[in-house]
Amino acid sequence: MSGRVLTRLAPVVLVLAASLTACGGDADTDPPAADQAATPSESPSESPSESPSDSGTESDAVALTVTREGDSFTPNGERVELGIDQPLVLTIEADEAGELHVHTTPEQTIAYDAGTSEHEIVVDRPGVLEVESHDPDVILLQLEVR
Repeated sequence: MSGRVLTRLAPVVLVLAASLTACGGDADTDPPAADQAATPSESPSESPSESPSDSGTESDAVALTVTREGDSFTPNGERVELGIDQPLVLTIEADEAGELHVHTTPEQTIAYDAGTSEHEIVVDRPGVLEVESHDPDVILLQLEVR
């Protein structure tokens, strides 16, 4: 490639890189969460569990409990590893209704009521994306999809 072509491509590459981090906030430097078995009595701070099998089936779904108490959420910014098309099952325990946004293409919205509800997220492309609340503005999870 000539220098002229590279000079014209540089701004495009920078815009694309910036758009991938636009909704992000600070980079997460923590290592991925350790695997632990999820149980119905799982506390909000425990990590998701994964079963060792091929991705894309219910048996290898990652299970995670999200707790909302007022404007506080648990987990808060935790990174979760998923395979492409591997289900993430969120059990949401909330003291008030709300909505989560999953920054996929197209964006997924998870509306939940007060009480306990279960929701499934499936991502069909690799990358790192966020699950967040806009009211209050909190990043709950970073999904690392491979």
